[in-house]
Amino acid sequence: MTKLTLCTMLATAMLLAGCASKPTDNGLDAQLQRLPRDPQIQTMLAEIDARQVENTVRALVGFKTRHSLSDTTSERDGIGAARRWIKAQFDRYSRESGGRLVVAFEETRIERTSERVLKPFNLVNVTATLRGSDREARNRVFIISGHYDSRALDVNDATSPAPGANDDASGTALVMELARVMSKYQFDATIVFACVAGEEQGLLGAAALAERARAENWQVNGMFTDDIVGNTHGGNGVHDDTRVRLFSEGIVTSETPIQLQARQSVGGENDGPSRQLARYIRETARQYVKNFDVTLIFRRDRYGRSGDHVPFLRQGYPAVRFTEPNEDFARQHQNVGTRNGHEYGDVIDYVDFSYIANVARVNGAALANLARAPAPPHSVAIDPAPSYDTTLSWQPGEQTGVAGYAVLVRDTTSPTWQRRIDVGHATSVTLAAMSKDDLMFAVEAYDSDGHRSTPTAPLPRRAATTRASTAPASPL
Repeated sequence: MTKLTLCTMLATAMLLAGCASKPTDNGLDAQLQRLPRDPQIQTMLAEIDARQVENTVRALVGFKTRHSLSDTTSERDGIGAARRWIKAQFDRYSRESGGRLVVAFEETRIERTSERVLKPFNLVNVTATLRGSDREARNRVFIISGHYDSRALDVNDATSPAPGANDDASGTALVMELARVMSKYQFDATIVFACVAGEEQGLLGAAALAERARAENWQVNGMFTDDIVGNTHGGNGVHDDTRVRLFSEGIVTSETPIQLQARQSVGGENDGPSRQLARYIRETARQYVKNFDVTLIFRRDRYGRSGDHVPFLRQGYPAVRFTEPNEDFARQHQNVGTRNGHEYGDVIDYVDFSYIANVARVNGAALANLARAPAPPHSVAIDPAPSYDTTLSWQPGEQTGVAGYAVLVRDTTSPTWQRRIDVGHATSVTLAAMSKDDLMFAVEAYDSDGHRSTPTAPLPRRAATTRASTAPASPL
């Protein structure tokens, strides 16, 4: 184990923050501006095309309804025609990228009926997998999804027009556009682009994919879902095309009693893996996407509502949800038409394709950096002994190519990291005059090109050494 000494650490901390006991409010944002940007990722983001997004949304709207129990035999209408069209596009992207995408229908028989599933049916997800190019890193998996099914006012109405232009042709088009662009590039880790069905019937498609991931021991290091990301004119009269909301949970949904005890001992209610992923996405967006912001919402989803990231949270994976900042509820789950002088229905007229492209860039910037970054450090521990200083230690991830580590620091009341302290190849560090009673910490790995892993928050030394490790993923 390499240890960074107190004197060296103190000098570094003073240089970066100007004060060894209190993080600065803007320290990390300033440091982000100095981090190297991957020029290939910048080129990739520039290739995201709002016109392609528009073409995809228009095609999806053209199937009239994409209700999960709608027609599966027609070549023009219904969910069957929609999924075959999506697969054909994925197949085309694969051909254009030299066969890098592995495209598949993933079918699940839904036998159990409910208020939203009146009869058994075959649910079909459409996936395109971009397998990682690095032998050690490819077992790490990142998933991005949008749901391609739609609905009218009656959740069981499988025949009425339900264009679903924003909910969720917008998210589906975003996922497909990233698959088109990113498949032309190589990434160390594996990325799965998923268009899932059955969201309106109870997150069924996402649940099937999450259950498959758990059954096959995928090492899912992050899951993004984009749902309702295309409308910039809210029902509240606000027009905002400059930001997107990002929802994340703080306390792990699948937390065990042992994990609960360890979390409570360090006050880690705001530091679960999904919350760390959300902070990472916001930081990366600020690094790569200009004049467009990510608003962190510290809640699993919108009040009393749910999305396709939730089945992944239930399986113990870090997962987050993107949604526009000002929803128009007259455009969601409504029959198309005019009632009492007001227009209703999720029609294409209200979709902002340039906005979807910007949300895609936020997603793509984070996905690309994560998929090129080293594995996060594990067994990150904090010395629980009473002290005016803080001592951290960790173990390297399974992947080689780590150029160093950085410790992140923030006040307990700060929503985001405020300071990044580079500690080089050290795997243990003592932070002088920085009390663990007053501050929060995490450790990230980075490579020689500046790609950063998601941060790992520390646990007390004994809890950190007994933390369960994720099993290696099966090849995809």
